[in-house]
Amino acid sequence: MTIRKFDSLLVLSFGGPERPEEVVPFLRNVTRGRNIPDERLEIVGEHYYHFGGKSPLNELNLEIIDNLRAELEARHIDLPVYFGNRNWHPFAQETVEQMVKDGVQDALVLATSAWGGYSACLQYQEDIQGLREIADSITFTKLRQFFDHPLFIEEMAEAVEESFSQVAPEDLPTTKLLFTAHSVPSEADNKAGGEGDKNLYSRQVAEASRLVAQAAGITDYDVVWQSRSGNPATPWLEPDVVDHTKALAQGGISDVVVCPIGFISDHMEVIWDLDTELVSAAQELGVSVHRTRTAGPSERFSRMVVDLIDELSNDSLRVGLGAVSVQGCTVNGHPCRPGCCSAVG
Repeated sequence: MTIRKFDSLLVLSFGGPERPEEVVPFLRNVTRGRNIPDERLEIVGEHYYHFGGKSPLNELNLEIIDNLRAELEARHIDLPVYFGNRNWHPFAQETVEQMVKDGVQDALVLATSAWGGYSACLQYQEDIQGLREIADSITFTKLRQFFDHPLFIEEMAEAVEESFSQVAPEDLPTTKLLFTAHSVPSEADNKAGGEGDKNLYSRQVAEASRLVAQAAGITDYDVVWQSRSGNPATPWLEPDVVDHTKALAQGGISDVVVCPIGFISDHMEVIWDLDTELVSAAQELGVSVHRTRTAGPSERFSRMVVDLIDELSNDSLRVGLGAVSVQGCTVNGHPCRPGCCSAVG
């Protein structure tokens, strides 16, 4: 069958370098407009150089796309899948130029983020606005946020259970579950969701964490944050995952199961900030880190995305487990509501 109305799916993501010589040009794109000197970007780029100058993000997104194509084919849904990035090749602008040549008119957009907030949602809406400037013949409809979708929760709960199974039985009483997501300035979180629905990002992360812990049968867990940057004097969401692990160690915790629920795939914030920095700090404290897998490359994730497509195409009731607002499904990059998730200067 053919999905009603929509004729393509654009997977829209952040992008990442593929080799060392691409690191600084990529970071120039990420920080465009901020006048950050290349010398500073070289320092920031050490995270990438540590892994040979290559981000894992593009390969992970291509794996997601392969899985999506297989799921669409299995359901006999004729929907071509395209891939474009904000900050590196394949650039979304170039992808959309090809979509125009291919005759696309009504495209769905999957942003590789489950959440609300400026970086997680509105910035992708702004990307879509920019794409409309070069492809006004295409109508772009962004799929909604999916932080509480049953398949997302089920996948992450299974990942948590698998990581707990790696903990020695004698250490289970001194093991703590930590859910972590990308920190943002407190002011940005306050603006997430707009008037009447403030702090949407942090509330969604807390709700998804609650749902995953509940599904995994765990009642004792903490929500922490990671990967903060910028002016140290600016308040950001806390506690930081490393600082919190240090505090837990002082309280007698021997192991932490860390679920990077805020990230769809094992990209740089996961493999550097958690697998490298957190593990190193924890080892000095005598704490073992058991990091769960992420949802993106899984079969359930692909099923979830196609379910979201079906939900929108058939105007079905939203499927979700949580009690926190779900937004993000708008046309041609319009904000969900006036003033929603505005950027912090």
